[in-house]
Amino acid sequence: MQLNFYTVIRRLFVVLGFVGAAFCVSGAQAETIANPIVEFAGLDKVTGRIIKFDVYIDETVQFGALQLTPRACYSRPANEAQRTTVFVEVDQVSLKQTLTRIFTGWMFADSPALNAVDHAVYDIWLVDCKQSSDVPPPSNR
Repeated sequence: MQLNFYTVIRRLFVVLGFVGAAFCVSGAQAETIANPIVEFAGLDKVTGRIIKFDVYIDETVQFGALQLTPRACYSRPANEAQRTTVFVEVDQVSLKQTLTRIFTGWMFADSPALNAVDHAVYDIWLVDCKQSSDVPPPSNR
């Protein structure tokens, strides 16, 4: 029995599909850890100053003309490949004190350029998720 090129390729894809499925089934991922605190880094492009700051989940903090409100921050156990993510809402405060939403979405610590807040004056990116902080929690908790 002679096989043509397309039959060989088709069979190769079938085998690779089974191998991939086996890896997916056997490589069960650990549960993510929900964290109460997010560590961000912010760059003020005018002064060139970079600062790191902690924000509690559902707390709104202001960095320059931007207000950040993280809604969820997830990490993995220490024995897993790290994948730290945060869902955050970012608003810009105008001179008339009105808010304009400029970003809503996920940020990834291992890919800071992917979905970082890149503003004309300020850049903000995710550094880490934490269980504790030196910063006291907001008074409404």
